Amino acid sequence: MLKLKVLTDNNTLIDKYFTAEPGLSFWIESDGKKILFDTGYSDVFIRNAHIMGTDLNGMDVAVLSHGHNDHTWGLCHLVQHFDRTLKTGRQKLIAHPGAFERKRCGDLEIGMTLREDVLGEYFDITKCQSPVRITENLLWLGEIPVKHGARRAIGKTLINGEWIPDACYDDSALVYGSEKGIVIITGCSHSGICNVIDYAMMLTGTTKILDIIGGFHLQNADEETMERTLRGITKAAPETVHPCHCTDLKAKMKLSASLNVEEVGAGLELDYE
Repeated sequence: MLKLKVLTDNNTLIDKYFTAEPGLSFWIESDGKKILFDTGYSDVFIRNAHIMGTDLNGMDVAVLSHGHNDHTWGLCHLVQHFDRTLKTGRQKLIAHPGAFERKRCGDLEIGMTLREDVLGEYFDITKCQSPVRITENLLWLGEIPVKHGARRAIGKTLINGEWIPDACYDDSALVYGSEKGIVIITGCSHSGICNVIDYAMMLTGTTKILDIIGGFHLQNADEETMERTLRGITKAAPETVHPCHCTDLKAKMKLSASLNVEEVGAGLELDYE
């Protein structure tokens, strides 16, 4: 069984009194383990977790979808939370090596701000480009091959002392497999949501998709990109999709014409048998 709680999203739901911000954080329970997937931009995920009765000190693994600020800056607040609650012991932290590199957009720092050596005081860090099995049924995809479209650079990243266009090779996702099908859990899908879907199906050997939840990176998407993406997702035929975070209203409306689109917001809880 897979349980997922939306701790942080751009939106909240009617009659769900949580705080929203332009970021993403999920709490996942699978095969007896508890996983924190991204940490949003601030301490919002901590406050919402408390309201939802979720003890962040009980996590077994933290996973970063990629290194952008709206997915990693909450780490600063998480280690403060550990200090305030006198938490002892260390969990695993899994991420692509590129997630720890500096990132800029213009003059703005948009990458992880907490230094790796500081994170190492709280986590056993696994930097890996290859897939990593987190639980029996939950897999981190690692670096995602691009077959559809092309990687679009977002700002620049510092590699070997040189600022180069950042093609977001650190972007990754999770896939949960069951006898009924798979659930794909994304952060921002900078690799392209169709590429994420294809790679998840290839690694699991499963074509039956129960749900896709997370950012689809469809914000102000041009018509060609939107149509190509819609064709790809429709071909994959997921039973349900939960696009959120970096998926704007126009894209959700387009997707809903062909797919079963469900609303997402902070406070949402989903159970998959």
